[in-house]
Amino acid sequence: MGKHIIFEERYEGQTIKASSVILVGLGLATVGFGARFVLRTMPTLGKKMAEAVNGIPKLDGKSLVNSKYYKGGFEPKMTKREASLILNISPNASSLKVKATYKKMMLVNHPDRGGSPYISAKLSEAKNLLDK
Repeated sequence: MGKHIIFEERYEGQTIKASSVILVGLGLATVGFGARFVLRTMPTLGKKMAEAVNGIPKLDGKSLVNSKYYKGGFEPKMTKREASLILNISPNASSLKVKATYKKMMLVNHPDRGGSPYISAKLSEAKNLLDK
């Protein structure tokens, strides 16, 4: 009455317990259901990927014409308009606004912090032009 019976089966000289057989069965069932799920979702996944790829906007000249960014490079001699575009402030901004904006942009773009020396030079040139 106090004894528990554990099912054991002998297979080529090895003892296999019922718990290991159950675990192997559960593992195989999990793999089977996982494979079934993947196979059923593959067709819809392919369609969704195709829709996502077709939904990516094309980067051609026509789409760049309507861009909200400034078109063109730097002018040979910096103008007040170009300086205000670089600092993203009004051409008639106060000296305090110019300095505050310059400081904020240089914190991000300083060469010692991984920024570009060319951009930091352009920021300094813009500040000097607008700060006069």
